[in-house]
Amino acid sequence: MVDMVEKYKKLDSFINFTGKFKSDREIVLSEIASFFSKANEYPALSNYEQTILDQIYMDLFIKNNDGKNKRFSISKYAIDEILSYKNKKLLPKYLVHRYRYEMFPQLYELDNYPPYLQIEPTSFCNYRCVFCYQTDRTLTTKNNGHMGHMTIDTFKNIVDQTVGNVEFISLASRGEPLLCPDIEEMLAYTRGKYLNLKCNTNASLLNEAKCHAILKSGIKTLVFSADAAKEPNYSEYRVNGSLEKVLKNIERFQNIRIKYYSNSEIITRVSGVKFEDSQDIKSMKSLWKQFVDQVTFVEYLPWENSYLSPTNDITIPCSDLWRRMFIWWDGKVNPCDVDYLSSLSVGNIMDNDISSLWKGEIYSNYRTKHLSKIRCDMNPCNKCSFT
Repeated sequence: MVDMVEKYKKLDSFINFTGKFKSDREIVLSEIASFFSKANEYPALSNYEQTILDQIYMDLFIKNNDGKNKRFSISKYAIDEILSYKNKKLLPKYLVHRYRYEMFPQLYELDNYPPYLQIEPTSFCNYRCVFCYQTDRTLTTKNNGHMGHMTIDTFKNIVDQTVGNVEFISLASRGEPLLCPDIEEMLAYTRGKYLNLKCNTNASLLNEAKCHAILKSGIKTLVFSADAAKEPNYSEYRVNGSLEKVLKNIERFQNIRIKYYSNSEIITRVSGVKFEDSQDIKSMKSLWKQFVDQVTFVEYLPWENSYLSPTNDITIPCSDLWRRMFIWWDGKVNPCDVDYLSSLSVGNIMDNDISSLWKGEIYSNYRTKHLSKIRCDMNPCNKCSFT
Protein backbone atom coordinates (compact mmCIF):
# COMPACT_ATOMS: atom_id res chain seq x y z
CA MET A 1 0.00 0.00 0.00
CA VAL A 2 1.28 3.46 -0.95
CA ASP A 3 0.41 6.13 1.62
CA MET A 4 -0.37 9.79 1.01
CA VAL A 5 -0.72 9.48 -2.77
CA GLU A 6 -1.25 12.85 -4.46
CA LYS A 7 -4.85 13.10 -5.61
CA TYR A 8 -5.74 14.26 -9.11
CA LYS A 9 -8.87 16.39 -9.21
CA LYS A 10 -10.48 16.04 -12.62
CA LEU A 11 -12.41 19.31 -12.48
CA ASP A 12 -10.29 22.40 -13.18
CA SER A 13 -7.18 20.40 -14.08
CA PHE A 14 -5.89 23.09 -16.47
CA ILE A 15 -2.50 24.68 -15.76
CA ASN A 16 -1.74 28.21 -17.02
CA PHE A 17 -4.96 28.38 -19.01
CA THR A 18 -5.02 31.25 -21.51
CA GLY A 19 -8.36 31.98 -23.16
CA LYS A 20 -9.55 33.83 -26.21
CA PHE A 21 -11.57 36.50 -24.47
CA LYS A 22 -9.99 39.20 -22.34
CA SER A 23 -13.26 39.93 -20.58
CA ASP A 24 -13.41 39.28 -16.87
CA ARG A 25 -15.88 37.19 -14.95
CA GLU A 26 -18.05 40.17 -14.04
CA ILE A 27 -19.12 40.73 -17.66
CA VAL A 28 -20.40 37.17 -17.91
CA LEU A 29 -22.13 37.42 -14.54
CA SER A 30 -23.83 40.57 -15.78
CA GLU A 31 -25.04 38.71 -18.86
CA ILE A 32 -26.37 35.88 -16.69
CA ALA A 33 -28.08 38.34 -14.35
CA SER A 34 -29.72 39.94 -17.38
CA PHE A 35 -31.16 36.58 -18.33
CA PHE A 36 -32.69 36.08 -14.88
CA SER A 37 -34.30 39.52 -15.05
CA LYS A 38 -35.80 38.76 -18.49
CA ALA A 39 -36.41 35.02 -18.25
CA ASN A 40 -39.82 35.35 -19.90
CA GLU A 41 -38.08 36.36 -23.14
CA TYR A 42 -36.22 33.04 -23.35
CA PRO A 43 -37.49 29.61 -24.50
CA ALA A 44 -39.60 27.81 -21.92
CA LEU A 45 -37.77 25.33 -19.72
CA SER A 46 -38.96 22.16 -18.02
CA ASN A 47 -39.68 22.21 -14.29
CA TYR A 48 -36.51 20.19 -13.74
CA GLU A 49 -34.37 22.69 -15.66
CA GLN A 50 -36.00 25.59 -13.84
CA THR A 51 -35.15 24.01 -10.49
CA ILE A 52 -31.49 23.84 -11.49
CA LEU A 53 -31.56 27.45 -12.71
CA ASP A 54 -33.02 28.55 -9.40
CA GLN A 55 -30.08 26.93 -7.65
CA ILE A 56 -27.64 28.56 -10.06
CA TYR A 57 -29.13 31.95 -9.24
CA MET A 58 -28.76 31.26 -5.51
CA ASP A 59 -25.15 30.14 -5.92
CA LEU A 60 -24.07 33.05 -8.11
CA PHE A 61 -26.01 35.97 -6.67
CA ILE A 62 -27.23 35.18 -3.14
CA LYS A 63 -24.55 35.25 -0.47
CA ASN A 64 -24.29 32.29 1.87
CA ASN A 65 -22.59 33.19 5.12
CA ASP A 66 -21.90 29.70 6.46
CA GLY A 67 -19.11 29.07 3.94
CA LYS A 68 -19.85 25.34 3.95
CA ASN A 69 -22.18 24.78 1.03
CA LYS A 70 -20.68 23.88 -2.33
CA ARG A 71 -21.47 26.62 -4.81
CA PHE A 72 -21.54 26.82 -8.57
CA SER A 73 -19.19 29.34 -10.18
CA ILE A 74 -18.13 30.38 -13.67
CA SER A 75 -14.73 29.02 -14.72
CA LYS A 76 -12.33 30.63 -17.19
CA TYR A 77 -13.15 28.17 -19.94
CA ALA A 78 -16.89 28.56 -19.29
CA ILE A 79 -16.44 32.31 -19.79
CA ASP A 80 -15.02 31.66 -23.25
CA GLU A 81 -17.86 29.30 -24.09
CA ILE A 82 -20.60 31.64 -22.92
CA LEU A 83 -19.18 34.64 -24.76
CA SER A 84 -18.73 32.64 -27.95
CA TYR A 85 -22.45 31.90 -28.39
CA LYS A 86 -24.03 34.37 -30.77
CA ASN A 87 -27.49 33.10 -29.87
CA LYS A 88 -27.90 34.27 -26.29
CA LYS A 89 -31.15 32.31 -26.01
CA LEU A 90 -28.93 29.25 -25.48
CA LEU A 91 -27.61 30.64 -22.19
CA PRO A 92 -30.12 29.05 -19.76
CA LYS A 93 -29.76 25.57 -21.25
CA TYR A 94 -25.98 25.92 -21.27
CA LEU A 95 -26.02 26.90 -17.58
CA VAL A 96 -28.20 23.93 -16.68
CA HIS A 97 -25.81 21.48 -18.31
CA ARG A 98 -22.71 23.23 -17.01
CA TYR A 99 -24.20 22.93 -13.52
CA ARG A 100 -24.89 19.22 -14.03
CA TYR A 101 -21.31 18.71 -15.20
CA GLU A 102 -19.63 20.64 -12.40
CA MET A 103 -21.93 20.25 -9.40
CA PHE A 104 -23.56 16.82 -9.63
CA PRO A 105 -20.21 15.07 -8.98
CA GLN A 106 -19.60 17.28 -5.94
CA LEU A 107 -23.10 16.80 -4.56
CA TYR A 108 -23.34 13.14 -5.65
CA GLU A 109 -26.54 13.90 -7.51
CA LEU A 110 -27.84 11.84 -10.37
CA ASP A 111 -30.53 12.09 -13.01
CA ASN A 112 -31.47 10.05 -16.07
CA TYR A 113 -28.38 10.78 -18.18
CA PRO A 114 -24.69 11.40 -17.62
CA PRO A 115 -23.79 15.10 -17.69
CA TYR A 116 -20.93 14.26 -20.07
CA LEU A 117 -20.48 11.50 -22.63
CA GLN A 118 -17.24 10.47 -24.32
CA ILE A 119 -17.70 8.63 -27.60
CA GLU A 120 -14.78 6.71 -29.07
CA PRO A 121 -14.86 6.75 -32.90
CA THR A 122 -11.82 4.47 -32.90
CA SER A 123 -9.41 2.91 -30.43
CA PHE A 124 -6.56 2.95 -32.95
CA CYS A 125 -3.89 5.63 -32.72
CA ASN A 126 -0.95 6.46 -34.97
CA TYR A 127 1.06 7.87 -32.02
CA ARG A 128 2.65 6.14 -29.05
CA CYS A 129 2.87 9.03 -26.58
CA VAL A 130 5.08 8.24 -23.62
CA PHE A 131 2.32 9.10 -21.11
CA CYS A 132 -0.48 7.18 -22.86
CA TYR A 133 -1.88 3.68 -22.49
CA GLN A 134 -1.39 3.17 -26.23
CA THR A 135 2.10 2.06 -25.16
CA ASP A 136 0.53 -0.99 -23.47
CA ARG A 137 0.56 -3.86 -25.96
CA THR A 138 -2.19 -5.58 -23.99
CA LEU A 139 -4.44 -2.87 -25.38
CA THR A 140 -3.01 -2.51 -28.87
CA THR A 141 -2.45 -6.16 -29.82
CA LYS A 142 -5.30 -6.66 -32.28
CA ASN A 143 -6.28 -10.20 -31.33
CA ASN A 144 -6.95 -9.07 -27.76
CA GLY A 145 -10.18 -7.51 -29.01
CA HIS A 146 -9.70 -3.92 -27.90
CA MET A 147 -8.88 -2.41 -31.27
CA GLY A 148 -11.53 -1.31 -33.77
CA HIS A 149 -13.51 1.46 -35.45
CA MET A 150 -17.06 2.49 -34.53
CA THR A 151 -19.61 1.99 -37.30
CA ILE A 152 -21.74 4.88 -38.48
CA ASP A 153 -24.88 3.02 -37.37
CA THR A 154 -23.57 2.64 -33.81
CA PHE A 155 -22.62 6.31 -33.77
CA LYS A 156 -26.06 7.41 -34.98
CA ASN A 157 -27.69 5.21 -32.34
CA ILE A 158 -25.72 7.00 -29.62
CA VAL A 159 -26.43 10.46 -31.01
CA ASP A 160 -30.15 9.75 -31.38
CA GLN A 161 -30.34 8.69 -27.72
CA THR A 162 -28.50 11.72 -26.41
CA VAL A 163 -29.96 14.64 -28.40
CA GLY A 164 -31.79 16.85 -25.92
CA ASN A 165 -30.57 14.73 -22.99
CA VAL A 166 -26.78 15.14 -22.97
CA GLU A 167 -25.37 18.45 -24.20
CA PHE A 168 -21.70 17.94 -23.30
CA ILE A 169 -20.09 15.36 -25.60
CA SER A 170 -16.51 14.48 -26.56
CA LEU A 171 -15.38 12.58 -29.63
CA ALA A 172 -12.27 11.12 -28.08
CA SER A 173 -11.01 8.45 -25.78
CA ARG A 174 -8.40 5.75 -26.30
CA GLY A 175 -7.67 6.47 -29.98
CA GLU A 176 -7.18 9.22 -32.54
CA PRO A 177 -10.69 10.16 -33.82
CA LEU A 178 -9.55 11.21 -37.29
CA LEU A 179 -8.37 7.64 -37.96
CA CYS A 180 -11.98 6.43 -38.03
CA PRO A 181 -13.01 5.72 -41.66
CA ASP A 182 -16.50 7.18 -41.07
CA ILE A 183 -15.41 10.25 -39.11
CA GLU A 184 -16.56 12.78 -41.72
CA GLU A 185 -20.03 11.25 -41.89
CA MET A 186 -20.12 11.12 -38.10
CA LEU A 187 -19.22 14.80 -37.87
CA ALA A 188 -21.95 15.71 -40.35
CA TYR A 189 -24.52 13.86 -38.23
CA THR A 190 -23.72 16.02 -35.19
CA ARG A 191 -24.61 19.30 -36.89
CA GLY A 192 -26.99 21.42 -34.80
CA LYS A 193 -27.48 18.75 -32.14
CA TYR A 194 -25.33 19.71 -29.14
CA LEU A 195 -24.49 22.81 -27.14
CA ASN A 196 -20.96 21.70 -26.39
CA LEU A 197 -19.42 19.05 -28.63
CA LYS A 198 -15.67 18.62 -28.26
CA CYS A 199 -13.17 16.70 -30.35
CA ASN A 200 -9.59 15.89 -29.37
CA THR A 201 -7.02 15.21 -32.07
CA ASN A 202 -3.25 15.08 -32.47
CA ALA A 203 -3.83 16.95 -35.79
CA SER A 204 -1.47 14.70 -37.73
CA LEU A 205 -4.29 13.65 -40.10
CA LEU A 206 -5.96 17.05 -40.34
CA ASN A 207 -6.14 17.40 -44.12
CA GLU A 208 -8.27 19.92 -46.01
CA ALA A 209 -11.34 17.66 -46.25
CA LYS A 210 -11.33 16.98 -42.50
CA CYS A 211 -10.91 20.70 -41.77
CA HIS A 212 -14.10 21.43 -43.71
CA ALA A 213 -15.91 18.46 -42.11
CA ILE A 214 -15.09 19.75 -38.63
CA LEU A 215 -16.06 23.34 -39.39
CA LYS A 216 -19.39 22.25 -40.91
CA SER A 217 -20.17 19.95 -37.99
CA GLY A 218 -21.55 20.51 -34.51
CA ILE A 219 -18.11 20.73 -32.91
CA LYS A 220 -17.87 23.60 -30.46
CA THR A 221 -14.39 22.97 -29.07
CA LEU A 222 -11.54 21.47 -31.08
CA VAL A 223 -8.57 20.42 -28.97
CA PHE A 224 -5.18 19.89 -30.57
CA SER A 225 -2.97 17.74 -28.35
CA ALA A 226 0.60 19.09 -28.27
CA ASP A 227 3.03 19.25 -25.36
CA ALA A 228 5.96 21.25 -26.69
CA ALA A 229 6.79 24.17 -28.96
CA LYS A 230 9.98 22.78 -30.43
CA GLU A 231 11.75 19.63 -31.54
CA PRO A 232 13.05 17.22 -30.42
CA ASN A 233 10.78 17.66 -27.37
CA TYR A 234 7.55 17.30 -29.33
CA SER A 235 8.41 13.98 -30.97
CA GLU A 236 10.01 12.67 -27.77
CA TYR A 237 6.65 13.03 -26.03
CA ARG A 238 4.42 12.31 -29.04
CA VAL A 239 6.28 9.34 -30.47
CA ASN A 240 5.71 8.92 -34.24
CA GLY A 241 4.66 12.56 -34.44
CA SER A 242 6.18 15.53 -36.25
CA LEU A 243 5.80 19.07 -34.93
CA GLU A 244 6.40 20.50 -38.42
CA LYS A 245 3.54 18.46 -39.88
CA VAL A 246 1.15 19.21 -37.04
CA LEU A 247 1.94 22.92 -37.10
CA LYS A 248 1.29 23.03 -40.85
CA ASN A 249 -2.04 21.22 -40.41
CA ILE A 250 -3.24 23.50 -37.62
CA GLU A 251 -2.22 26.56 -39.62
CA ARG A 252 -4.22 25.16 -42.56
CA PHE A 253 -7.24 24.72 -40.30
CA GLN A 254 -6.99 28.30 -39.08
CA ASN A 255 -6.70 29.64 -42.63
CA ILE A 256 -9.74 27.66 -43.79
CA ARG A 257 -11.66 28.80 -40.74
CA ILE A 258 -10.92 32.46 -41.43
CA LYS A 259 -11.54 32.25 -45.18
CA TYR A 260 -14.68 30.12 -45.33
CA TYR A 261 -16.19 30.02 -41.84
CA SER A 262 -15.70 33.49 -40.41
CA ASN A 263 -18.96 33.22 -38.47
CA SER A 264 -18.03 29.92 -36.86
CA GLU A 265 -18.40 29.77 -33.07
CA ILE A 266 -15.81 27.02 -32.74
CA ILE A 267 -13.16 27.41 -30.04
CA THR A 268 -9.73 25.93 -30.77
CA ARG A 269 -7.30 24.90 -28.07
CA VAL A 270 -3.78 23.51 -27.87
CA SER A 271 -3.61 21.36 -24.76
CA GLY A 272 -0.50 19.55 -23.60
CA VAL A 273 0.25 17.12 -20.81
CA LYS A 274 2.54 18.71 -18.23
CA PHE A 275 4.91 15.75 -18.15
CA GLU A 276 8.15 17.42 -17.03
CA ASP A 277 9.15 20.63 -15.26
CA SER A 278 11.16 21.66 -18.32
CA GLN A 279 7.99 22.13 -20.39
CA ASP A 280 7.55 25.87 -20.83
CA ILE A 281 4.11 27.45 -21.06
CA LYS A 282 5.61 30.72 -22.34
CA SER A 283 7.08 29.07 -25.41
CA MET A 284 3.84 27.15 -25.92
CA LYS A 285 1.82 30.36 -25.94
CA SER A 286 4.35 32.12 -28.12
CA LEU A 287 4.09 29.46 -30.84
CA TRP A 288 0.47 28.39 -30.70
CA LYS A 289 -1.53 31.50 -29.84
CA GLN A 290 -1.30 32.75 -33.43
CA PHE A 291 -3.27 29.71 -34.59
CA VAL A 292 -5.66 28.86 -31.71
CA ASP A 293 -7.93 30.55 -29.20
CA GLN A 294 -6.68 28.82 -26.06
CA VAL A 295 -3.39 27.34 -24.83
CA THR A 296 -3.00 25.25 -21.71
CA PHE A 297 -1.41 22.28 -20.00
CA VAL A 298 -3.24 19.59 -18.06
CA GLU A 299 -1.70 17.87 -15.09
CA TYR A 300 0.02 14.56 -15.72
CA LEU A 301 -1.10 11.46 -13.89
CA PRO A 302 0.70 8.14 -14.51
CA TRP A 303 -2.22 6.57 -16.39
CA GLU A 304 -0.17 4.83 -19.10
CA ASN A 305 -0.65 1.51 -17.28
CA SER A 306 -2.99 1.83 -14.33
CA TYR A 307 -3.06 -1.93 -13.80
CA LEU A 308 0.64 -2.02 -12.87
CA SER A 309 0.47 0.93 -10.47
CA PRO A 310 0.68 0.22 -6.74
CA THR A 311 -2.51 0.30 -4.69
CA ASN A 312 -3.13 3.46 -2.70
CA ASP A 313 -5.06 4.75 0.29
CA ILE A 314 -7.46 7.12 -1.49
CA THR A 315 -11.06 6.87 -0.28
CA ILE A 316 -12.58 9.96 -1.91
CA PRO A 317 -15.22 8.92 -4.48
CA CYS A 318 -14.27 9.35 -8.13
CA SER A 319 -16.23 12.24 -9.63
CA ASP A 320 -16.57 10.49 -12.99
CA LEU A 321 -19.14 8.09 -11.53
CA TRP A 322 -21.51 11.06 -11.37
CA ARG A 323 -20.14 13.06 -14.30
CA ARG A 324 -19.07 10.95 -17.24
CA MET A 325 -19.78 7.86 -19.30
CA PHE A 326 -17.45 6.38 -21.92
CA ILE A 327 -18.70 4.44 -24.95
CA TRP A 328 -16.06 2.49 -26.82
CA TRP A 329 -16.05 1.83 -30.57
CA ASP A 330 -17.92 -1.49 -30.17
CA GLY A 331 -20.68 -0.04 -27.98
CA LYS A 332 -19.15 -1.19 -24.72
CA VAL A 333 -19.85 1.24 -21.88
CA ASN A 334 -17.16 2.01 -19.30
CA PRO A 335 -17.11 4.35 -16.29
CA CYS A 336 -13.63 5.69 -17.09
CA ASP A 337 -10.67 5.40 -19.42
CA VAL A 338 -8.11 4.75 -16.70
CA ASP A 339 -9.71 1.31 -16.94
CA TYR A 340 -8.81 1.17 -20.63
CA LEU A 341 -9.05 -2.65 -20.72
CA SER A 342 -12.70 -2.48 -19.59
CA SER A 343 -12.56 -4.59 -16.44
CA LEU A 344 -15.33 -2.34 -15.03
CA SER A 345 -17.58 -2.31 -18.10
CA VAL A 346 -21.25 -1.82 -17.18
CA GLY A 347 -22.71 -3.26 -20.41
CA ASN A 348 -23.21 -2.48 -24.07
CA ILE A 349 -25.52 -0.04 -25.82
CA MET A 350 -26.38 -2.81 -28.28
CA ASP A 351 -28.22 -4.48 -25.40
CA ASN A 352 -29.38 -1.55 -23.22
CA ASP A 353 -30.03 2.15 -23.70
CA ILE A 354 -27.73 4.79 -22.24
CA SER A 355 -30.13 5.91 -19.52
CA SER A 356 -30.75 2.35 -18.28
CA LEU A 357 -27.02 1.67 -18.06
CA TRP A 358 -26.32 4.99 -16.32
CA LYS A 359 -28.96 4.28 -13.68
CA GLY A 360 -28.42 0.52 -13.66
CA GLU A 361 -27.36 -1.89 -10.96
CA ILE A 362 -23.67 -2.12 -11.90
CA TYR A 363 -23.11 1.64 -11.95
CA SER A 364 -25.10 1.93 -8.72
CA ASN A 365 -22.90 -0.66 -7.01
CA TYR A 366 -19.78 1.20 -8.08
CA ARG A 367 -21.10 4.47 -6.69
CA THR A 368 -22.08 2.79 -3.42
CA LYS A 369 -18.60 1.34 -2.97
CA HIS A 370 -16.96 4.69 -3.61
CA LEU A 371 -19.31 6.49 -1.24
CA SER A 372 -18.66 3.79 1.36
CA LYS A 373 -14.93 4.51 1.08
CA ILE A 374 -14.14 1.05 -0.27
CA ARG A 375 -13.01 1.93 -3.77
CA CYS A 376 -10.03 -0.22 -2.77
CA ASP A 377 -12.26 -3.25 -3.53
CA MET A 378 -12.32 -2.26 -7.21
CA ASN A 379 -9.48 -2.66 -9.70
CA PRO A 380 -8.09 -0.33 -11.06
CA CYS A 381 -9.91 2.17 -8.78
CA ASN A 382 -7.61 0.97 -5.99
CA LYS A 383 -4.59 2.12 -8.03
CA CYS A 384 -6.00 5.35 -9.41
CA SER A 385 -5.51 8.90 -8.08
CA PHE A 386 -8.52 10.49 -9.79
CA THR A 387 -11.11 12.03 -7.50
